Amino acid sequence: MEPHPLSRRDLLKNTLSALPRSAIALSLPAILAACSRAARNELDGAALQLLGGEEAEEFAAIADRIIPPDDTPGAREAGVVHFMDTVLADQRERELELLREGLGQLQQLVAGRFPVDRFSLLESGQQDELLREIEDSEFFATIRFLTVAGMFALPEYGGNRDLAGWDLLGFENRSVWQPPFGYYDEDYMNQGGR
Repeated sequence: MEPHPLSRRDLLKNTLSALPRSAIALSLPAILAACSRAARNELDGAALQLLGGEEAEEFAAIADRIIPPDDTPGAREAGVVHFMDTVLADQRERELELLREGLGQLQQLVAGRFPVDRFSLLESGQQDELLREIEDSEFFATIRFLTVAGMFALPEYGGNRDLAGWDLLGFENRSVWQPPFGYYDEDYMNQGGR
């Protein structure tokens, strides 16, 4: 996070550079599997598997500052915390401990500066101030990675509820695409590939 507001596209570019600092690195199949389980749990109305209510609220508040709502839904409305819960419940004890420790340290910062003890109770400007201070930490890089992965995953696998992530990117969800698909179309080939 920078002192001035970022566009959402800039946020996504900056997020890619932070991914190597994340404690969790998921392959596409691992993301899809986690999304599938998160979607099933959410559709079945199941409670979170691992995260407690206060923890989930705090992680959702952090995610909502990473991808905040405006004229489109933010990370909380897209169901990102269900995705986080599913990934962390998949035998990721070390990463869960890192996130719990990081959340504890963030809560200490909150209690030391403000008359509340929970990040989610702060105003958005106060939340941004604290997140700027920890943006280079492994804790924040991991939360950012999980937020982005959950926000832009295939909606049928969880996260990206109501296509919120795709709408944010301007992705046009077509089940069928029609030609021309690019420079390999018939006209291009008939011109000798010029």
